[in-house]
Amino acid sequence: MISKTIREDFPILKREVNDEVLVYLDNAATTQKPRPVVEAVEKFYATHNANIHRGVHTLAQEATDLYEASRTKVAKFINASSTKEVLFTRGTTTSLNWVAQGFAPNRLQEGDEIWISPAEHHSNVVPWQQVAKQTGAVLRYFSLTKEGELDLEAAESSLTEKAKIVSVNHASNVLGTVTDVKRVAEMVHAVGGILVVDGAQA
Repeated sequence: MISKTIREDFPILKREVNDEVLVYLDNAATTQKPRPVVEAVEKFYATHNANIHRGVHTLAQEATDLYEASRTKVAKFINASSTKEVLFTRGTTTSLNWVAQGFAPNRLQEGDEIWISPAEHHSNVVPWQQVAKQTGAVLRYFSLTKEGELDLEAAESSLTEKAKIVSVNHASNVLGTVTDVKRVAEMVHAVGGILVVDGAQA
């Protein structure tokens, strides 16, 4: 069974809590690491630990090379057109803040719309509130179905060319619902907007 094979890759899942097999469901906050990641981090700290892009000594060069090799692998994995499209951050909250504060203000002007859903994590709400206040853009909320899912039909009819940025979760930490990101992307791109996806919970 695939799930058994995957569980075996995670050393921490061998633990028992209250005489039961550990079940960990808080990946949105901190994701447990599979053995290859634990081993790679341990190897880095034991043999290559140095600041990246900061020195010319051997360890700094090795650390920088490993860092950039990782960026290249991620770019290839997500089909990015350049490694410059890949930024490593401490987590999704930092990433969303960087997008909101670094990218959005140059794209928004008074009267433009930013769309989010009521089922967003706080870190996908506050940055957009701040950017709306700074730029004069209007923050709007999609409606949800009675099942707590993004109401795609209502969303499609709500989006106009004023919708410059749409930021939604792929999976809600609030409700556990999964957003049809592909369909949302099609709707957003049809009106010329940019889609930001909070994928932390997915």
